[in-house]
Amino acid sequence: MAPQTSAVNSDNLFIPLVDFSHFLNGTPAQRQSTAQSILHGFQTAGFIYLTHIPISSCTIQKTFTTSAKFFNRPQEQKDALGWTTPEANRGYVAHGREKVSVLKNKEDVEKAKAAAPDLKESIEIGREGAKGLPNNWPSGDDEAVEFKKVMLDFHDQCKELHVEVMRAIAVGMELSESYFDNFTDVGDNTLRLLHYPEVKKDVFKNNNLQVRAGEHTDYGSITLLFQDMRGGLQVKSPNGNFIDATPIEGSVVVNAGDLLARWSNDTIKSTLHRVVEPPAPEEGDVHPARYSIAYFCNPNFESKIEAIEGTYGGEKGARKYEDILSGEYLVQRLAATY
Repeated sequence: MAPQTSAVNSDNLFIPLVDFSHFLNGTPAQRQSTAQSILHGFQTAGFIYLTHIPISSCTIQKTFTTSAKFFNRPQEQKDALGWTTPEANRGYVAHGREKVSVLKNKEDVEKAKAAAPDLKESIEIGREGAKGLPNNWPSGDDEAVEFKKVMLDFHDQCKELHVEVMRAIAVGMELSESYFDNFTDVGDNTLRLLHYPEVKKDVFKNNNLQVRAGEHTDYGSITLLFQDMRGGLQVKSPNGNFIDATPIEGSVVVNAGDLLARWSNDTIKSTLHRVVEPPAPEEGDVHPARYSIAYFCNPNFESKIEAIEGTYGGEKGARKYEDILSGEYLVQRLAATY
């Protein structure tokens, strides 16, 4: 494996910065080396940064701009699109409704939410056309029409990126490049638009439990995280400290989720992360608003997730988890979160 450039290198946490075009369009040697770098990043840190992805900067910027316009709508319009059920996982989530955490018991989540609710709002957009699971789209004006068009296009482009990253993981694991294709072709993924409103510094100072999003792992295979440049994302290091994952222009942060860790018999890490008080503004007593876009990638909901051969047995130890359907696992986790 070639020497790696780091996006984060602190407190024994090394997150590689990987040029993904070398996997998509490189020589066989470049493709193999890039795949190994991606897999190694997931095995050691649970996170990587990718550059030169097949989604243009113009498309990403347009998606951010369109997202900001949605969150600027009147509150009653957003509330009318409210999140429905764990099975659907679609719709608008108002400030304080969700508490992301490592907790899996709903009562414990409610206690944590009462102590320090997450300072964010979001809207979840799933695969369009899923039977009985409609998306909750705004309506009534040209901006609403544009919102639907932009988000469906971005959902499709992120789906294709998910397929390619999973192919890189397969190559890195010395599996057939197409190993995961039958698990990713449906696109049972969720596009989440996030708005962290401006907040006074005192809110964090007066409550040491307060964060913008609590420490948690993600549930699916991988997450594609598109950040603005405000900062605030932190990743837990092997030494147990939270380290800043500073935004890098032109990159997407990709982290492994719980199902991929389970799939790999924990040879891949699903690492704790959170969104905290960002670096202090030079002037004033208010942190500006932060926007991010998370694309939560999942194996097809009907797929059975069982430990991949080669990740257990002999010195690698026994299988750690029972088989489970992807959709069933995600519903279990979402039911505790909301």
